[in-house]
Amino acid sequence: MEKQFRLLLVDDQSRARQSLSAVLAIDFPQIKIFEASNGKDALLQAKTIYPDIVIMDVRMPECDGLEATRLIKAMDPGIKIILHSMYPEYQTAALSAGADNFITKGGPPEILIETIATLLKPNSDSNSICDGA
Repeated sequence: MEKQFRLLLVDDQSRARQSLSAVLAIDFPQIKIFEASNGKDALLQAKTIYPDIVIMDVRMPECDGLEATRLIKAMDPGIKIILHSMYPEYQTAALSAGADNFITKGGPPEILIETIATLLKPNSDSNSICDGA
């Protein structure tokens, strides 16, 4: 039996969460997907579900993805976080906040799928950038 993983999708746009969830469910049947609509909710969920991976938008109300990344990493540095945004200028800030990866929204889904697969491997490298190009 394959190991089950927990993934937390964080985006203030419900359509974005639903789309990502549908794509990931096909490629990762071993992942249970949870959702949050902002960084504040992501932090609360991270404290209860202990996700293996968080995929989080950068720009959100209440608590943005950069601050939520810092808080989640301070709580548990082992949680892998992928920040994603339509704005590639957030790459440096995302990695400085502690994200394990940054992916530009709108890129090929294969980049996100490959990134998740890499992060699920034991001893995966972190702090890389995938710009979706």
